[in-house]
Amino acid sequence: MAPRLSLGLRARLLFAFALLCVVTAAAVAGGMYVQARNDILQRTQDAAVLTMRSRLETLFPLRNAAPGPAELGEIAATVADGNIAAVAVYQEAHSPGRLDPRVLPPQLRRAVADGDIVWQRVVWQGSPFLIIGAPLLIVEGDRPTRASGIEVYVVRSLHPEQRSIDGLAASAWLTGGAALAFAVALALLATRGVLRPVRQLGRAARLLGEGELRTRIAVRGSDELADVAHTFNNTASELERHVKQLREMEADARRFVADVSHELRTPLAALAAVADVLDEEAARLPEPAGRAAKLVSQETLNLTGLVNDLIEISRFDSGVAALALNEVDVAELVRATLRVRGWPERVHTELSPAVTARLDPRRVDVILANLVGNALRHGEPPVSVRLSADPHWMVVEVRDHGPGLDATVLPHVFDRFYKASAARTRSEGSGLGLAIARENARLHRGDLTVTNAPDGGAVFTLRLPRRAHDPDGQIDRGGPE
Repeated sequence: MAPRLSLGLRARLLFAFALLCVVTAAAVAGGMYVQARNDILQRTQDAAVLTMRSRLETLFPLRNAAPGPAELGEIAATVADGNIAAVAVYQEAHSPGRLDPRVLPPQLRRAVADGDIVWQRVVWQGSPFLIIGAPLLIVEGDRPTRASGIEVYVVRSLHPEQRSIDGLAASAWLTGGAALAFAVALALLATRGVLRPVRQLGRAARLLGEGELRTRIAVRGSDELADVAHTFNNTASELERHVKQLREMEADARRFVADVSHELRTPLAALAAVADVLDEEAARLPEPAGRAAKLVSQETLNLTGLVNDLIEISRFDSGVAALALNEVDVAELVRATLRVRGWPERVHTELSPAVTARLDPRRVDVILANLVGNALRHGEPPVSVRLSADPHWMVVEVRDHGPGLDATVLPHVFDRFYKASAARTRSEGSGLGLAIARENARLHRGDLTVTNAPDGGAVFTLRLPRRAHDPDGQIDRGGPE
């Protein structure tokens, strides 16, 4: 389907003004032209008919009721003048001269033969002419008027009148052109006055959308556009105030999470030490106490993991997270991640050899651990890790063969504290692991995505540049290990 042509507001206003002007000028000038043309031709016709009648009256009484060509020539000469050609016709005879009766319109001759005075405008050899035909009637006292059988025709050139009409047409065209030029100039002035504030409003709205919340429009006048400018400025002020409040609230919330997380680390360290002792003694304690000791130990570990994840998230939010870049053999890094966590026997690997990259090994280890651990806990075997690379990018795919993720879950997999309990078994984690994994991928100027495989299972794809660049040039060695 071809795209529709879209005209801007300036072009539409110019077109509307021009169209209005053309229609108005055409209607006025056309009406005046038609009226003047009809008046000119009507006056010419009336004058010619009156002249012909008055000259025909001078022909009575006729010397011969059956005139020949010579007498017909005298009759034609009587009704003709220097600008008129005339011919008198009686039966088959006609007056001599340059006007041949055979060129006269047949319908005109029939109307004259019926006793009517008629006229008709014709174009002959490219010039307009008026032909008037009249029967020569005999009036004798009280007797009825009777036809003499003589027909008289005069042909008058309408060239002078046509020049006058052409002059009127030229004047109409000039008037329309001048009106069009005036309308375009007026439209330009009008569009300039209308479009300037519209452009300012559009520019201000664009800046506001880009985050320049202090953008305002200068208000001029008191028309509708000024009201729009007032409304925009008030809206921008309210938006700036609300955004400022939201940012302050968000900053307070982040600071609260970071402060609480750091404050919890010290008592959690003590609890972890106690939990280790309880783990060692749990087997020798009575059954209820031993089970309680194991529960306390496990929940302490879960709480420690949650606090560490919150601290890591707070570092991303505050913008202090940075990369400690090293040249790394990526295949060996994947094997080390699996080996440290005891997963080599449970995970199938397809690792391209000799894939080196400059990246932060600790953060990539966190990403891989989250992806593989997530697949082992919530998917179904076999779980596979596949490494491939080109000269600029490396790709790691982690796949399970479980039921996959529901279509409503996919957009929220990397959201913080989101748990896809409807698609997977219940998670005991914090709901921050995949969010941290994606933040670490983006810190490397890469990305982490998820899809469902056609034959079942979820596929997480980690794509990282082989030469990651830390924009701030900082080395970050903090954060949870």
